[in-house]
Amino acid sequence: MKVLNCTTPGHFEYQDKPEPASRAGYSLLRIQKVGICGTDLHAYKGRQPYFEYPRILGHEVAAEYVSGDAPDIRPGDLCTFLPYISCGSCIACRSGKTNCCSRLVVCGVHLDGAMAEYYLVPSPLIIPGENLSEDELALVEPMSIAAHAIRRAENIKGKQVLIFGAGPIGMCTSILALQAGAVVGLADVHAGRLAFASSFYSIHTFLNRDPSHFINEVRNWTNGDMAPVVIDATGNLQAIESGLQYLAHGGQFILVGLQKEAFHFSHPEFHKREATLKSSRNATRKDFIRVRDLIKNKTLSVDPLITHRIPFGVVAKQFETLYDPGNLVMKAVIEF
Repeated sequence: MKVLNCTTPGHFEYQDKPEPASRAGYSLLRIQKVGICGTDLHAYKGRQPYFEYPRILGHEVAAEYVSGDAPDIRPGDLCTFLPYISCGSCIACRSGKTNCCSRLVVCGVHLDGAMAEYYLVPSPLIIPGENLSEDELALVEPMSIAAHAIRRAENIKGKQVLIFGAGPIGMCTSILALQAGAVVGLADVHAGRLAFASSFYSIHTFLNRDPSHFINEVRNWTNGDMAPVVIDATGNLQAIESGLQYLAHGGQFILVGLQKEAFHFSHPEFHKREATLKSSRNATRKDFIRVRDLIKNKTLSVDPLITHRIPFGVVAKQFETLYDPGNLVMKAVIEF
């Protein structure tokens, strides 16, 4: 089978490898589509934490089930899977927080991912497709990241939620916040991404290029209160460190984007708000099932998010184009 291996930062190589052999406790998938996410983009450029080379990337998957012992699925059915392998015994796993297992292994990060014609995964991780399309299944994982972030925020119905970053995760988080009944504001420095967001969804957008103008916009939007919930989906150090000033007193600051460096807040500013700071890491099976069912029941529309499609055979040549802001890439999908 063909695989696409990121051998060193900035370099892909197509390689021939044996098709994985089925074994007890595992299921073999024929990959149909793989979404390209921020983790893949950062890893290719050498900017991803907890990463070693060479590595086959890819963990946002739509696949055909070939064989194995996963329950409630038959050969030929479409599916996706949780790309997070937890130990099941650490303190996080024992409390149901498998998404932040102390020994977590993420497919496409800590071990080879799904940019390959076939892929073998632990059977308990399989999520049956329940009649979702390949496109919809490829978006279940990033939408589940967003669903988990919204669960971390808690009780956002009717509240104003300010989200930084109009990339794929920021967009997914905005959509799930809307679905939960929040009033959503989305901030970014790229006007094109904001135009994309407002054209498909009822999102108030902020062009965040002039800090003094932006903070006044947020103040006016919230009638002077500032936002009860601020979510960072950029992973940008400056965005994280400046986010506190947009947070209402008594508010929650949720960090979804990942930053390699230490960040700093003014303690008096944090303290006087009695602010709550939370991270949101990955997602759980509960999040995956919820997202799948929302899409299945037509409560959640994800089709507009796919803006670019790349045949598997030309990914190595076209990957660099995904970094060009002028191409207005929201979600790119590799097609096999």
